[in-house]
Amino acid sequence: MSDVTSLQGPVEKIEGKLTLFIPLEAGEDQFIECSRGIGEVEGEYLRITIPEWLSGMLGIEEGSIVSVDNEGEKFNIHPVAPLPLQ
Repeated sequence: MSDVTSLQGPVEKIEGKLTLFIPLEAGEDQFIECSRGIGEVEGEYLRITIPEWLSGMLGIEEGSIVSVDNEGEKFNIHPVAPLPLQ
């Protein structure tokens, strides 16, 4: 069983897409391993683009604070304070 790493940070809008930037030094390579296919290394960060369907499901938008972790050897995103459903 691997160690679970958890971080919190804001969702940014880059080029019209909701994006997370995860510092590689904080998550080491654990986040890279569990985000294959959804993330890409960009300098000292792992860049994750959040699809519209997922942001709607989670109730997140630009400026939302989310928590990410690698529990179960998967990349997990959890809203810290989700938007109310409309």
